[in-house]
Amino acid sequence: MRYYGNIIRPPSEADSYILQVTYGCSHNSCTFCGTYQDKPFRVRPEEDVLEDIAGDAEQLRHTRRAFLADGNALVLSTRRLVTVLDALGAEFPLLRRVGIYANARDILAKSDADLAALREKKLQIIYLGLESGSDEVLRRIDKRSTAAEMVEAVQKAERAGIRASVIALLGIGGTELSGQHAEQTGRAVSAMDPHYLSMLTLMLVPGTELYRQSQSGRFQLPSPEELLGELRQVLTHLNGLSRCIFRTNHASNYVPLAGTLSRDKQRLLATLDAALTEGPSALRPEMWRGL
Repeated sequence: MRYYGNIIRPPSEADSYILQVTYGCSHNSCTFCGTYQDKPFRVRPEEDVLEDIAGDAEQLRHTRRAFLADGNALVLSTRRLVTVLDALGAEFPLLRRVGIYANARDILAKSDADLAALREKKLQIIYLGLESGSDEVLRRIDKRSTAAEMVEAVQKAERAGIRASVIALLGIGGTELSGQHAEQTGRAVSAMDPHYLSMLTLMLVPGTELYRQSQSGRFQLPSPEELLGELRQVLTHLNGLSRCIFRTNHASNYVPLAGTLSRDKQRLLATLDAALTEGPSALRPEMWRGL
């Protein structure tokens, strides 16, 4: 395994074989994100990727899951992705599932036939950062996708049989747009009806534009109690979901929640209300929080 720069993967890919097929993120302009400040976006040479797969196969023979990094590897052409997926399938006989990060435009640029072909090659889950269902929040953080585009992208992936894991960020609207952010995020996710929804809590990263806005007073992060109120409002506006598994188990969050929204929504709200009533003692200490 040869890696360049900072490597991240979703928590659910902790046991996966991480294969770097691109460097960085082709967008890399979100005001809150400092993940790929250490490297410009580049497509990794195909021969290097295939060489890594062949070289790692002997040692990792029992691999069942793989994850294609970096930030939005679905930007690669379908031909390039199929080549990588074929190599993974040939070298790892027990491989069951491949995951990948994507943005809305990556998904929408693929035809239904493209997505079906990728699904056939075991690409089974796509991770997409919605961040917010509010177009005003998305504009301010320079997401360069609208909520409607992201809804359409998730629906398209799900129709192709590729599960969507959607990530949204508590606090990303600041105190000014907190209510709008929470309500519209709940409504956008309801329209998507993804397999998975994870809520993370914004942590301001030095060196990012949003950090500079916070330092100058142009952006104010809600308090922990306000963030939990925001989470409650998101949950309240999640309706009509057929199967969505919900998690707030990321280290950035103050209260861990887990359930299936179609049956556990009221229990999740009750757990959250109990934490709000109990106060600071019920929250994850600041020293334990992290990205």
